Amino acid sequence: MLFKKKKKLMVLGIDGAPYELLKNLAETGVMPNVKKLIEKYGLKKTKAPLPEVSSVSWTSFMTGMNPGENGIFGFMEINRDDYSYTFPSFRTLPVQAIWEVIGGKKTKKRSIIINLPGTYPARPMNGILVSGFVAPDLDKSVYPESLLPLLKIMNYQVDVDASAGKGNKKLFIKELNHILDSRYRFFNKMAGQKWDLFFFIITETDRLHHFLFDALDNPDSEFHAEVLAYYGKIDRIIGEITHDMGKKGIPFIILSDHGFVKIKQEVYLSQYLKEWGYLEFSPGTGAPKNLANITEKTRIFALDPSRLYIHLEGKYRRGRVKKGQYRGLKDEIKARFLDLEIEGEKVIRDVFYKEDIYYGPYLDNAPDLVMLSHYGFDLKSGITKESLYGRTFFQGMHSQDNSLLIDSYGFELREHPYIYEIGEKLLAYF
Repeated sequence: MLFKKKKKLMVLGIDGAPYELLKNLAETGVMPNVKKLIEKYGLKKTKAPLPEVSSVSWTSFMTGMNPGENGIFGFMEINRDDYSYTFPSFRTLPVQAIWEVIGGKKTKKRSIIINLPGTYPARPMNGILVSGFVAPDLDKSVYPESLLPLLKIMNYQVDVDASAGKGNKKLFIKELNHILDSRYRFFNKMAGQKWDLFFFIITETDRLHHFLFDALDNPDSEFHAEVLAYYGKIDRIIGEITHDMGKKGIPFIILSDHGFVKIKQEVYLSQYLKEWGYLEFSPGTGAPKNLANITEKTRIFALDPSRLYIHLEGKYRRGRVKKGQYRGLKDEIKARFLDLEIEGEKVIRDVFYKEDIYYGPYLDNAPDLVMLSHYGFDLKSGITKESLYGRTFFQGMHSQDNSLLIDSYGFELREHPYIYEIGEKLLAYF
């Protein structure tokens, strides 16, 4: 492809699409347009930063930064004084996104960002932004606000009602189709405007995988045909967009923020910490709903999905773990979890200390340990659970090392790069 001298770039995101799945759907004829793209540009396997959740991955990509540099380590954090949950937002993100950097005074590049997770509430920018999940209020999800009437007329939705995925899966699939259709209609209205950088993210795939991942490779499932048809629709959208970019000489990348695999068991970290004597709640306060009632005897607590925190003295109001005990306690809990087995299978592939995987000015806010499970073991805090492990309505779980990239430009990347390394390349491109 010959690219125009004026640098532009289209970014297509397929949230949670695993490398193996896209490759298989391309090879079996479900995604013929993607097959052509793979044959022409290749399909690269990428990695998500830990923990492998969308808020961390997409923020790392859109800033071109490691979590230790941008300060996002999960969908929620904990207040060190009263132990309440806090929820980082785009408003409080302490660094600039790629489009904010290139839209500055020097370059004045104009960007259009549609449905990128981690961008709520919308911040002013040189261009257009419609936030992705978690975005509870559409009115605060849009910049400029003048686009709100159009979005409401189009019945634009940021996310699907997950309760349908737990019960009425026919309705759930219908909703996914409706949301994708309206999102793509909005994309087409915006694509004709002036832009230098365009992000268009499909997040419904993540929802599909959580509730119906088992139907993808099971021809006997009553939802098998509908799930494949959904990916067929995505293929048509990708084909139309990339064909148009090709005619205009505009390079594009297609990527996912993390992979997906089937669930064997959900693993409830807080219950293991309680059983092993590391986590204690005040007696007489009822079944715990959060961390508000942990006692001074607590040495370690967990946050979703796989984060462990040492209850350090001086860092947390009730923390009593001395600095001199810190390293020994980390080594101790690491060894315990590496030995953990469920029904004869090892649960944990690796346990990382924060300094092993993060760097930057926000390292102190990072979890002290982050665990990476073997495929199939979905690590959750599970603070309200009554068992050590179990199964719920979820059929698929996030995976760290099998996200994907198709790159028509040919960015120089190492084998199996992290998603934030791709973001770094985008920033340098402009």
